[in-house]
Amino acid sequence: MIRYFAVSIMALGLCGPVAAQDQTLGDIRQELTVLFVEVQKLKRELSTTGGASGAVIAGGPLDRLNTIEAELQRLTGKTEELEFRIGSVVNDGTNRIGDLEFRLCELEAGCDVAALGDTPTLGGGETPAAPAVTPNPQPETQLATQEQADFERAQEALATRDFRAAADQFATFNQTYPGGPLSVEAELRRGEALEGLGDVREGARAYLSAFTLDQQGPVAPEALFRLGAALGRLGQTSEACVTLAEVGARFPASPSVADAQDAMRNIGCS
Repeated sequence: MIRYFAVSIMALGLCGPVAAQDQTLGDIRQELTVLFVEVQKLKRELSTTGGASGAVIAGGPLDRLNTIEAELQRLTGKTEELEFRIGSVVNDGTNRIGDLEFRLCELEAGCDVAALGDTPTLGGGETPAAPAVTPNPQPETQLATQEQADFERAQEALATRDFRAAADQFATFNQTYPGGPLSVEAELRRGEALEGLGDVREGARAYLSAFTLDQQGPVAPEALFRLGAALGRLGQTSEACVTLAEVGARFPASPSVADAQDAMRNIGCS
C-alpha cells in the first residue's frame, strides 16, 4: 500500500471526515464479517469430502494407465484452480483489511494514521503468487476471450459517455475477474466513469486504488496523474501539486508527464 498517498488523501477528506460520517463502526464490522465468511468458504473447499475410493480400474494395463493419467490431470487442474482462487482471496482480503485499518484509525481517538505499518498477509506467510502452470489451456483461452469482451463492452459504454453503465460494468468486471490482467485498467476507467457522473471524490478513490494495485504498471502514470488532477478539482491544491509532481519524478518517460504539467499550471502549483 502507498502510505504516503493514503495519508494525503485522508488529510484531504477523501477518507477523512466524510468517510467517518458515511461509514460507522458497524459497517466496518460487517465488512470484516464478509471477509471471515469468505475465508470459511475456502476452508470448506480444502476439507476432504470423503469421496476418495479404492475402486479397482477395469481393463488392461494400458487402459488403467490412461485412466490414472487422466485422473491425475484432473486433480492437478483442480488443485491449481483452487490455488489461484485462494491467492486471489488472500490478496484481495489483505488489501481490504489494510483499508479497514485506515478507516478504523479515523474513527478512533488518538490513532496516528502515519504510524500504521504494512498490513500482514491474510492467513500469515508471504503473499501467494498465481500458479505459473496452465493445466488446461482451452478453458483459459475461452475465459480470456470473454474477459476481453466484457472489458471492451464497458469501454464502449465509457466512450459513448454512458457513464452510469460504464461505472457499473467496470465494477462488475473486477468482481468477475479479480486480479486479472485488465483489472487495474478497469479500476482506472471506473474512476473516469465516476468523474463523468460528477462524483469526483469516488473517482479519486478509484484512481488511488488503481495506482496502489500496480505502482509500476503501464497505467500507473495515468492513474497518478488523474488522482492529482481530481485532488485539484476537489480544492486540495497543495496535495494535488505534490501528487502531480510525482508523475514526472516516477515516470519521466511517460506521456502522462505532459498532462500532469498542464494540470499543475492550471492549478497554479509553484
